Parts: sequence; C-alpha cells; structure tokens
Amino acid sequence: MTAGISGIEDVEYANELGIDTIITDHHEPLEILPKAMAVIDPKIKESKYPFNQLAGVGVVFKLIQALSKELELEEKEYLKYLDLVCLGTISDIVPLIDENRVIAKLGLKLIETQRNPGLKCLIESSEYKDINSNTISFGIAPRVNACGRMGYADEALKLFLTNDKSEIKLLTDELNEYNRQRQDKEKIILEEALEEINKNNELDNEIIIVSKENWHHGVIGIVSSKITDMYFKPSILLCEENGICKGSGRSIPGLDLHNTICQNSKLLEKYGGHSMAVGLSIKKENLPKFKETINKYIKNLNIKEAQPILNIDMEVKLKNLTIKEIEELKKLEPFGEANKVPIFSIKNLKIQSIRSITNGKHLKLRLSDNNLCIDAIGFNLGELADHYKIGEKVDIVGNLEINSYNGMESIQVNMKDMMKSL
Repeated sequence: MTAGISGIEDVEYANELGIDTIITDHHEPLEILPKAMAVIDPKIKESKYPFNQLAGVGVVFKLIQALSKELELEEKEYLKYLDLVCLGTISDIVPLIDENRVIAKLGLKLIETQRNPGLKCLIESSEYKDINSNTISFGIAPRVNACGRMGYADEALKLFLTNDKSEIKLLTDELNEYNRQRQDKEKIILEEALEEINKNNELDNEIIIVSKENWHHGVIGIVSSKITDMYFKPSILLCEENGICKGSGRSIPGLDLHNTICQNSKLLEKYGGHSMAVGLSIKKENLPKFKETINKYIKNLNIKEAQPILNIDMEVKLKNLTIKEIEELKKLEPFGEANKVPIFSIKNLKIQSIRSITNGKHLKLRLSDNNLCIDAIGFNLGELADHYKIGEKVDIVGNLEINSYNGMESIQVNMKDMMKSL
C-alpha cells in the first residue's frame, strides 16, 4: 500500500485491517495527520529536525540511518545506499543546500565508483560521459521516472538490485524504451493541451487549468511544467476518468501553489504537494466553480507583478576568460535547485555570424571583441535569429562551458538571453 502525508483515509482503512503503517514524506502536511504508527516528515509542526528540505528519498535515508544506529550497525551498512539517495535527491529537484548538498556530493562520488552495475549500465546507455548533477538530471532521472510514469516502477527497482548481466542489459533497454514512450505521449498531450488553452482563452486567466479524457496520469505533470515554463503562469493539467478529474500542477516563483489550493480546497476530493508542485483530484462537475474561485484568489495576490528573472552572477570580459578558470567552476558542483550553474554577462560583442539550427529551434552565433572570438549556442532561442544582423553589437548572458571537438578545447557560452548593446 502507498500512502503519503495526505493519505488519511488510506491509513484508516489499513488500521481497520490491523495493518501498522509508517509514513515517510517530504510534502506539506494538512491540518490533520494520518493516524499511522509513525509519521516522519520534517515539515510537520512538531518536527525538531533542523533541515526541512530533504527529498522523499532523503527522509527514508534518515530513517535507515537512525535504525542502523539503534541496531549498532557500522556506518558502511547505510552509507552504501548514498548513490541511490543522491539519484533521488537530484531527481526530486529539491534545494541542493545544507544536507541535500552533502548527500548529492558524496553520492556522486559513490556513483563514480560504479558499484551498482545496473546504475552503471544505465549511465552508459545515456551516453553522458561525466558523472555530475547534469548527468543525473537529464540522463538518468528521466529514464527512471519514465518507468513509474508508464506504470512499470518495479523495473527500475529490479535494475538497481540485480547483478545478473543479461538481466541488467534487458532492464536497461526496457527503461530506455519506456522513456521513449513517455516522450511520445508527452508530445501528444502537450499539443492537445495547447489546443485547449487557445480554445478556452486560458492565457487570460491567472492560472491555466485544462482537462481532457485519455491523458496519461504519469505524464501530465511534466506537461504542466512545460506549459508553466512557456507562459510563466501557474498551471494545472487534469485527466478525466469516470467523472473524476485527477492531475498535477506547477507553479512560478512567488506563488505557493499548495497554499493556494488549500485556500480553495472545499471542492476537491484529494490534494497534496508543496509550494511549487501539487497533485489533486476533483469531480468534473465541480471543476468550473473551482477554476472560478482559484482564479479570483490568485488575482487578489497580484501575481501578474511576477516576471521571469535571470540572476546574473558576474559580468566578465572576453579577454579575461581562460579554460583553466572555467574548470575552476566545477568546485561549486553539484549544481541544481538553489545552487544554479553561475550565469555571466558579456557586453558589447559584435555578431560575426548568426543562424537558427535544428529546424529553427536553436540559435548558433559567433561573436567577437576586437581580435577575440567566442561561440554561443542558445537552446530554444532560434526565433531570435530574425531579430539581429551581422555586425550588430549585443550583450549576452549565459553559462560558460568548455566545448571539446576533434581533440581541441574551446570556450562556449550556453546562452540564456541576449539584447542589443546600449
């Protein structure tokens, strides 16, 4: 049985059957806690634990650590799981600060030793060369999450437990296939969701809420996240089934979405989550009223004042950039939530060449400052190619990277935005 911090009815049913339950969670608790044998969540009011931003897997790890100490086991008996705890922590997009940073940093070192053959094979199949938070976030996490999203969570568990080489290869192939299926479904749902948004004029509202039959429960959360990124608006996507709409929502900085649905929860059947992500279910007949009340609530918060912001860490000159200095940035890893990859600005660069690539999706530039040149790549910025001309001066912001090609290394900017120089 699976029951989280909001699983009050589930635990009551388990109690009726004489089943003892222990709940570990990291989501925001409701006013009433489940009547379990124990509820372990650093966010409950009674908690005295000094750090309340642990991922779900981090809470489980702390329970294992406490039990190990109680049983007087050696530290290696629980520290050996740090690779998987690291994987879950980075995947859960929790702030990589305090204890989460320690878990991620030590866990990545354990992953480098390749003690877990299943995890090793999965990394190799992802074609990522370096072992860092980026590899976990974009190479491993999507493949592991795809299993659960597509309804085959046990396959990932088997992969991390087995030592059989043939089974490892088979399971790795299956995870990659589930991830491909997830991507296909995600693309279809995104297209249909965008149609619903336009048809219902959802962009005029404070929060985007769309609902449709036959949307996959395990994928709509990802699509909600993409829609929120596209329009910088909170969003909720719901799948209709037998008169009930179930789904997920994502928020923007400045809006506590969990608190928002708490304040508008009378029409909901179930809900839970945290400030930036929620899950909920509602009767289809109550959805119009819920949309009305939650929009009115957010409007009173003046959420329209919120704007996407790029926080620039430092302005640099092209003449001062060296590969050695950029290598030094690795000391700040692991990067992730609340410890972002540093963003730099470089001003007054002349455009030597500019073009869109990958069917107009991305942007490729070569820029210069006197006799010095640098390449820049702008993912999902392809439309900017029509707004700038060769010879114009621009200011750019982005991450500094080292590009390796044919045995040669050069500095490259992973560009986040650009503007004409003033």
